[in-house]
Amino acid sequence: MIDVDGFRPNVGIMLANARHELLWARRIGQNAWQFPQGGIDPGESAEEALFRELYEEIGLGEADVEILGCTRGWLRYYLPKRFIRRNAWPRCIGQKQVWFLLRLTAPEDRVRFDLGPKPEFDHWRWVPYWHPVNEVVFFKRRVYRRALQELEPLLPRPPAPRLRPQLPHNSA
Repeated sequence: MIDVDGFRPNVGIMLANARHELLWARRIGQNAWQFPQGGIDPGESAEEALFRELYEEIGLGEADVEILGCTRGWLRYYLPKRFIRRNAWPRCIGQKQVWFLLRLTAPEDRVRFDLGPKPEFDHWRWVPYWHPVNEVVFFKRRVYRRALQELEPLLPRPPAPRLRPQLPHNSA
């Protein structure tokens, strides 16, 4: 489904652990890393697409995560000209995405790549929150930066370290 402006509606998925690291996945057979993402099917809500893609791409279900929030609107990126299919109609010039920030509530060994119809990833790792901006393919960097900036305040703050109270010295 391509909108009238040539953008394909899509969801992006940022999955955080308790240390505020994000799941970073490697595309199968490539040295290309990204967040899980996928198209929104006709008649499907963004949240429905989120859970379908979450299951198809990394094997997690609704019970395995908590939604912390999503971007307020669409974030768009343009495809480089070499990736635009000239003979396709309607012509897709890029993607418009709603990004979701999730917290993993299940054990991380639940992450799997073999539950969807065609695996997209072959490896994953936890990375620091801002790491993806410098590693993702160049044409997605602006969208990644905007999504990370908008969603970072939604991460729960870690508890402050407990300090032992200082007892006064007895100077007798």
